[in-house]
Amino acid sequence: MANVVSLFRGGGKKARGSDQSADVAAFLRGYSIEVMPRTAAKVADFKAILPPETRVYIAHIDGTPIEEMLSTAERLANDGFAVMPHIPARIIADKAELENWIERYSDLGVSQALLLGGGVSAPKGDFADSMQLIETGLFDKYGFTRLHVAGHPEGNRDIDPNGGDANVMAALGWKQAFSERTDAEMAIATQFAFESGPVIEWADRLKANGIDLPIHIGVAGPAKLQTLIKFAIACGVGPSLRVLQRRAMDMTKLLLPFEPADIVAELAAHKAANPGFNIEKVHFFPLGGIDKSADWANAHLGGGAVAAQTA
Repeated sequence: MANVVSLFRGGGKKARGSDQSADVAAFLRGYSIEVMPRTAAKVADFKAILPPETRVYIAHIDGTPIEEMLSTAERLANDGFAVMPHIPARIIADKAELENWIERYSDLGVSQALLLGGGVSAPKGDFADSMQLIETGLFDKYGFTRLHVAGHPEGNRDIDPNGGDANVMAALGWKQAFSERTDAEMAIATQFAFESGPVIEWADRLKANGIDLPIHIGVAGPAKLQTLIKFAIACGVGPSLRVLQRRAMDMTKLLLPFEPADIVAELAAHKAANPGFNIEKVHFFPLGGIDKSADWANAHLGGGAVAAQTA
């Protein structure tokens, strides 16, 4: 990591230069973003803030009626965005309900989904994990062309209660094998992190273990420090939480919004130096607001990212 970090501390030719900006812009190209139905309802016009064809994930929180998910998906699809609803295994009653959801999404032209266990600790029905969702064959039946699965660069205590990542790695190995026998494109969409070093090490370890699914790295968009710390603890963010904790101890930065500049720039530099690096896209969690995350991403993407939509 020393060589990567040095680029941003005056130790390399790219420090604060045009090459660094170009690396960041290339790394952000094709970024995705996440919304919930209730937050999406507050956005007057997505076309005014997001580049054309942006992939928009719709988070399905326990208790959200499927009708609200479908309404949000329809709106975004009609606006020309690539819609990717969450399908959380543990909140689905049975195969019949899963098929009902998938069929109704398909009727709206949706052909992508993020498959995950979900935010509840115990299954409410027949499914406990995303592998069981895949095994139903329903996504193939309804012509889904892209399936994403969850990744956890800093582990997941719900899956590996004793720490480590043995269960997570075994599950990703299963999904890698599935990706080799399905026509659907697959990728790993990760939980957000705040430090590039552990993310790079995790991505490299996946590849060393034969898991070469493209990674879409989760990044928290600009937000108040207190907001990020609250979400980071709730979502089980691990060692990289120390980045926020150190910032909280600096009174000169305590009240300033936190931005993902460091982690994005460092990952972008690593990608530029290592083109085969398996992180291919950035996925924004807009914890401080959709407009703030989109504005930040578009500003660093450059080239009038939204102009084509608003012209």
